[in-house]
Amino acid sequence: MATNRFTGTLTTWQDDRGFGFLQADQGGEPVFVHIKAFLPGSGRPQLNQAYTFEVETGAKGKRARNVAPVRAARVTQATSPSRQRPAAAPWGTATLLAIPLFLVLYAAVAVLWHPPLWVAGAYLGLSLLTFVVYAVDKSAAQAQGWRTAESTLHLLALAGGWPGALLAQQWLRHKSSKREFRAVFWATVWLNVLGFLLLCSPWARRFLNL
Repeated sequence: MATNRFTGTLTTWQDDRGFGFLQADQGGEPVFVHIKAFLPGSGRPQLNQAYTFEVETGAKGKRARNVAPVRAARVTQATSPSRQRPAAAPWGTATLLAIPLFLVLYAAVAVLWHPPLWVAGAYLGLSLLTFVVYAVDKSAAQAQGWRTAESTLHLLALAGGWPGALLAQQWLRHKSSKREFRAVFWATVWLNVLGFLLLCSPWARRFLNL
């Protein structure tokens, strides 16, 4: 029996939970779609991307299956594999300038207040650790495995790993579009920078005997 295939747009997507909704071009209620419904080679689901899909009815209502991006049908064998990989997230002004500005600030603090060398080492080590944790969580999201709690990611950023988190968000395209997460993330960045200034100030170092 022939199966009808529909065309629609991904209007909702929760990357950390692996599901969203497709709005069919023919109208009607949005159709639930799970990450496992996407055909191999479809790449990570993208908001406002056009997809073709089939619809099945289960115990919980209608859901999409055999989902594929519309432009996938136009990809030829001559297409470079790198063009099929998800591109890095766009760099906004704050995202682009955060690390360079902090490096300038750190250099100024180093000249004026001479912070201990372990502070720089802590930022490098925590940034590397945070990047790895993001990469592991990204892999778990794709495989529907055990996820890292968002609170853990925020604590790592607050402790000083936010440069690594920022690079992971952009390069791995992970946690880069969820507004609530990004709002808390930027709050951890500001708090960490303020804590860095307070810790390295002569008054705090005299009090802590650093």
